[in-house]
Amino acid sequence: MSAIVLIVIAIVVFIIAYLTYGSFIIKKLGGVDPKAKTPAYTMRDDVDYVPTRGPVLMGHHFASIAGAAPIVGPIVAAAFGWIPVFLWIVLGGIFIGAVHDTASLYASIRHKAKSIAEILKENVGVSAKKLFAAFAWLTLILVLAVFAFVIAKTFAAIPSVATASLLFIVLAIIFGYTVLRRGAPLLLSSIVGVVLLALCVWLGVLFPISLSLTWWIPILLAYAFIAASLPVWIILQPRDYLNSFLLYGFLIAAVIAIFATNPAIKLPAFTSFETDLGFLFPILFVTVACGAISGFHSLVSSGTTSKQLSSEVHIKRIGYGGMLLECLLAVIALITVAYLLLGDYTALLKEVGWGGVFSQGVGNFLTSIGIPLAVGVGFGGLVLAAFALTTLDTATRLCRFMLVELTEKEEGKPSAIVTFITNRWVAGAIGVGLAVWLALSGGWSTLWPLFGSANQLMASLALLAVAAWLTRIGKDNKFVLYPMVFMMAVTLTALVFMFLKTIAAANIVQSIVVVVLFILAVVLVYLAITRLRAVGKQKTAAS
Repeated sequence: MSAIVLIVIAIVVFIIAYLTYGSFIIKKLGGVDPKAKTPAYTMRDDVDYVPTRGPVLMGHHFASIAGAAPIVGPIVAAAFGWIPVFLWIVLGGIFIGAVHDTASLYASIRHKAKSIAEILKENVGVSAKKLFAAFAWLTLILVLAVFAFVIAKTFAAIPSVATASLLFIVLAIIFGYTVLRRGAPLLLSSIVGVVLLALCVWLGVLFPISLSLTWWIPILLAYAFIAASLPVWIILQPRDYLNSFLLYGFLIAAVIAIFATNPAIKLPAFTSFETDLGFLFPILFVTVACGAISGFHSLVSSGTTSKQLSSEVHIKRIGYGGMLLECLLAVIALITVAYLLLGDYTALLKEVGWGGVFSQGVGNFLTSIGIPLAVGVGFGGLVLAAFALTTLDTATRLCRFMLVELTEKEEGKPSAIVTFITNRWVAGAIGVGLAVWLALSGGWSTLWPLFGSANQLMASLALLAVAAWLTRIGKDNKFVLYPMVFMMAVTLTALVFMFLKTIAAANIVQSIVVVVLFILAVVLVYLAITRLRAVGKQKTAAS
C-alpha cells in the first residue's frame, strides 16, 4: 500500500469532519456570538488575559498542544501494526479528541475563562475542584518530566537541534518586542522571522552544542521556569507564533515530500494483540497519547487560550481544527516508520530512539524535494524539539495555575504560607523542582506510559466537567458523556497495569504516583455522579 493513499484518506476525512461534526459540536454546545466580549477583554490584565489576534492565538494553541507526544506516541505504538494506530488517530481524533478540546475551550469561555477545576467547582462542588486541581498538578509535573526528557534526549542525539532551538528562543524575544511592543507590521515581521528561523536551522548545523542528557534536563527546566514566570508577550506568544510557521511549514513540506517519495507501507498492518508494550487494550490508546486525545489540551484550552481569545468565532478553528491538525501530524509520524520493514523498525528504534527515527524518516523524505539529508534530519529534530519546548513552558505556567487553585481558600484571606507558595516564582520553582527529580528517578519505558495514562485520564475528567455543566444548564451531554466513559475505562485499566509493572520493577515513587492518580480520579467521578443524580432528581421534582 502507498503512503500517499494513507495521507490522502486522513486529509479528506479530517476536512469533512471539520466542516460537519465540528459545526455540529459547536451547535450542541450552544453556538457562538460574534459580537460577545470575551474574558480577554472583560478581564484584561496584560499578563495572562491579553486579547490576541486569531492567527497568533492559533499559533500559540497549536504549538502548545502539539508537543512531542503525537510524534513519539504513534512511532512507539506502531509495534501493534499501522492499522490500529491509524484508525485510533483518525476516529479517536474526530469523535473524542477534537470534541474534548472544543468543549473545554467553549466551557471555559462560558465560565469567564476559568479552568476546568473552576468549572467543576461551579457544577459539582468545591471538593471536585480540589481533586481535579491535585490530579492536574500531578499530571503536569509528569508532563514536565517527560517532555524535558524528550527534548534532552533529542538535543543529546542531534546537537545541531540544540543550537537552533536556543537561537530560536532569542529570535522569539526580539520578535515579540518589535511586534507586540513597538508595533512593527505583523506580515513583514513574520516574513523576516521565518527567514531568520531558517537561518537558525543552518547555524545549528554549523555550530552544534554537545551536552549529555543529564545536563540538558535541568537546563531545559530552568528555561521553562523563567519563561513561564514572565508575561506571555515576552516569550510565550511570539515564540509560539513563530513556531506555528515552523510547524505548518513542516506539515506542508512533509505532505509534499511523501507525494514526491511515494513510499510503500512495509510495516505489518497488524502484529499481535500483545507486544512488549503490553496488551492492545488499553496500552495502544494511552501510547498514541496526544495523537488522538490529550487531557493536557483541556488545561491549555481553559488555561492560556481562553484568556487570550478575542472572538468566540475562533473557537471551532482553534479547538476542533487545532486538534485535527495534530492528528495529521500523528499520521505523518506514523508514516515515518510505516515505510520500514518490521525488523528495520525494531532495530532503528533501539539504535537511535523515537526522536532519531522520526528525524531520519523526515530527512529521507525531504531529500526527494532537494533538501540535503543533514539539513532535513536537523529540520525534523528541530520540529520535534519545538513542539516539545512550547509544551514545556506552557505546562510550567499551567502547573503554577493549578497549584494556586489547589491551595487557595474559597473564602477569606489566604494564610501567609499559601500566599508564599502561590507566588508565581515559588509556585513555578516547586513544579519544576519536582519534575527534575521525577525525570531523573525513572526510565523512559515507565515514564511514557504513566504520562499517557494520567494525561488521558485527565481528558476524561475534563469531559466529565463539561458533561456536568451541560446537565446543569439542561442541555444534551451525550456527545461528551460517551467519549468520557470510554476514556475512563481505557485509562483506569491502564493505571492498573502500570501499578503492577512499577511494583514489579520496585519503582516505589512511580507506584505511589499511580495509586494517588487512580484514587483521585475515582473519588472525583463518584462526586460528579452523585451531583448529576441530585440535579436529575431536582429537575424531576420540579417538573
